[in-house]
Amino acid sequence: MVAMIQSTTMFSSSPKTLQLNFHCSRFIASNQKLFSRGFVQFNSKSWRHSMFVNAKPVLKDGAISIGGKDALTNVPDNVVVTPFTNSSAFVGATSADESARHVFKLGVIRDVRFLSLFRFKLWWMIPRVGNSGRDIPVETQMLLLEVGKGQDSDETSYVVFLPIIDGEFRSSLQGNSSNELEFCVESGDPSIVTSQSLRAVFVNSGNHPFDLIKESMKILEKYKGTFTHRESKQMPGMLDWFGWCTWDAFYQDVNPQGIREGLKSLSEGGTPAKFIIIDDGWQDVSNEFQKEGEPFVEGSQFGGRLLSINENNKFRRASNDAQSDAPSDLKSFVSEIKNTYGLKYVFVWHALMGYWGGLVPDVPGTKKYNPELRYPVQSPGNLANMRDLAMDCMEKYGVGAIDADKAHQFLDDLHKYLVSQGVDGVKVDVQNILETISTGSGGRVSLTKQFQQALEKSISSNFQDNSIICCMGLSTDSIYHSKVSALTRASDDYYPKNPSTQTLHIAAVSYNSIFLGEVVVPDWDMFYSLHEAAEFHAAARAVGGCGVYVSDKPGHHDFEVLKRLVLPDGSVLRARYPGRPSRDCLFNDPVMDGESLLKIWNLNKCTGVIGIFNCQGAGSWPCMSNPVQKNVSDELSGLVSPADIEYFDEVSGTQWTGDCAVFSFNSGSLSRVPKDESLSITLKVLKCEVLTVSPIKVYNKNIEFAAIGLLNMYNSGGAVEKVDLLLSDSSNCGIRIKGRGPGRFGAYSSTKPKSCSVNSKSTEEFKYRSEDNLFTATIPSTISNWDITLHY
Repeated sequence: MVAMIQSTTMFSSSPKTLQLNFHCSRFIASNQKLFSRGFVQFNSKSWRHSMFVNAKPVLKDGAISIGGKDALTNVPDNVVVTPFTNSSAFVGATSADESARHVFKLGVIRDVRFLSLFRFKLWWMIPRVGNSGRDIPVETQMLLLEVGKGQDSDETSYVVFLPIIDGEFRSSLQGNSSNELEFCVESGDPSIVTSQSLRAVFVNSGNHPFDLIKESMKILEKYKGTFTHRESKQMPGMLDWFGWCTWDAFYQDVNPQGIREGLKSLSEGGTPAKFIIIDDGWQDVSNEFQKEGEPFVEGSQFGGRLLSINENNKFRRASNDAQSDAPSDLKSFVSEIKNTYGLKYVFVWHALMGYWGGLVPDVPGTKKYNPELRYPVQSPGNLANMRDLAMDCMEKYGVGAIDADKAHQFLDDLHKYLVSQGVDGVKVDVQNILETISTGSGGRVSLTKQFQQALEKSISSNFQDNSIICCMGLSTDSIYHSKVSALTRASDDYYPKNPSTQTLHIAAVSYNSIFLGEVVVPDWDMFYSLHEAAEFHAAARAVGGCGVYVSDKPGHHDFEVLKRLVLPDGSVLRARYPGRPSRDCLFNDPVMDGESLLKIWNLNKCTGVIGIFNCQGAGSWPCMSNPVQKNVSDELSGLVSPADIEYFDEVSGTQWTGDCAVFSFNSGSLSRVPKDESLSITLKVLKCEVLTVSPIKVYNKNIEFAAIGLLNMYNSGGAVEKVDLLLSDSSNCGIRIKGRGPGRFGAYSSTKPKSCSVNSKSTEEFKYRSEDNLFTATIPSTISNWDITLHY
């Protein structure tokens, strides 16, 4: 159990507790068969639909009833419930004392499955599942309960608790050893105090978990007016192109020649990078804690401070040094790599305060921003979980913090300069530093709001494509102030040298996306294509609906993996939504329970896609006092169904037969699967499978057809843009499929076509496999966009 913070206010409560019924959905046992060519094992599974519970939350007789069920019992007398919509309310509490930080008890939670998303480090979130209040970690930012089926419904219902911003106070949830749910409100500034927070937590209920989260965030968007839902934001263009980040290739030793070599090797291998992130190592930095000639001290790099907004001498040749290998300046280098390697976007990294340690005070390049040395102080909630090396070092060395009133001036000056150098966007790191230096600056909420507005104003005025990747900013201080930013890193770093974190990375991002994906497109970070977990990461990016970029060292690539993600023109087949766990995974632990596979679902324009991952046995979640890793067999089996893909009606249409064509990337097999049945998948640890699920539709009364897409790509269906019927008369018809990318196109067809044309040219290069109705045709490498017509 995570260490809990003692409540600052004690209240009496009645001795009643409540046990909520829940339905436990598990994967199949290990005796189920592997899905392979010619064999599918089916199980019945109901098709899902969306419904909201129309029962306002109420507080009565010491219990909070949400969605018609008692979700919290033994509720203290100081708790206040304010109904909002027919299914939602705000929950808060009052105290006899004023303080900058309160911990209020809300009531008892017991015997109900939950999913918590909590900050295990200052910067990052991970999931935790459990069934009692004592299991809820400190710094929980979303809590989803599965509260069982109602008396008049077979639908499972859900309750979500979202701790939010209430005035100058930011709230979070936590449990205690008495199975009580608590909420903590804090200002981050001892001078900003309150005796009450009446709208600290938003609660809502419904029968569809993803609809519930989405509608709850849209309600809060309208109510708060401080953030914008993802659907209303402009998406950066780099999301649809393959990229390369310099971090794990060079770390802070990044240099122009290394960048040239990396871009060249990717291009020559047939997967050209179309965007690059020049990470930490390009800036003009001073570090008094790293003495030349002395041994390197781990963590001292976080004591570095920015001298100016200009590039360092690796990227700018001194005027009197004609023999230097450095380019004349950043502008000439950016122009060179764009022209030579066909880059569409060049991003550079910087911290929100300029650099890890902020700005150097009292030097010509920074003094106009009034930097002041501050020593960060973390809240008790952060200290209850996991410490972070970067944060520890910034506490030790201090941060040259920019005057909040000068924040926009600094960011605007920096971004204007970068634009003048041909830079197209920025990755802005270390954003949650603000909550630790907010004393005397109006508190954490006010300071975050001020800097976020300054940042987004600068991005909007300087970069035409909303080209920003936010990073190290997963606190709700930042999330609930994100009005413009559309892309945020959703996980702790990718650690190529740490085998125990590979599975954690995939699981963490997918679960975090349930909440974070309503505000931004979650960024899955970089990975190595030449690595023992490369395919695991690549498949996750294929179903994640995210940007795709690697951090390979020059010449160290696995092009077999990359070519399953990247088309020859450098574009990627990005799915439409943030990739999230399937409904029956929500309350399982795919990392440590020893029995659950992780399924991540998504949709393309015409198809669905499911990635299945065995994350068991490779690592354990941090912040567990007594982690128990259950024995894991060499292989695990699980059920997968078309019903695992939410909102499938967006691609199924009116002509749908109710059956799906399911294509397995690994085996190359195609199966017809009814919508309410399942097939079995068996995977070893750190292995994965990607299934393309396409609705089989009836064309011209007797032809059943489903486009699969490019069979050589992980997300095959991402290549399909449109499917139409071309009818000449009752006995002759054609089915036209529009899409992009060369390779092997595949489709389910109930009968063999008479002929096939690609871009109006007849081709004999097609095959039909009658045993499973698989039609295939080869798209030449010279074709980027295609129009395939099958004639019947």
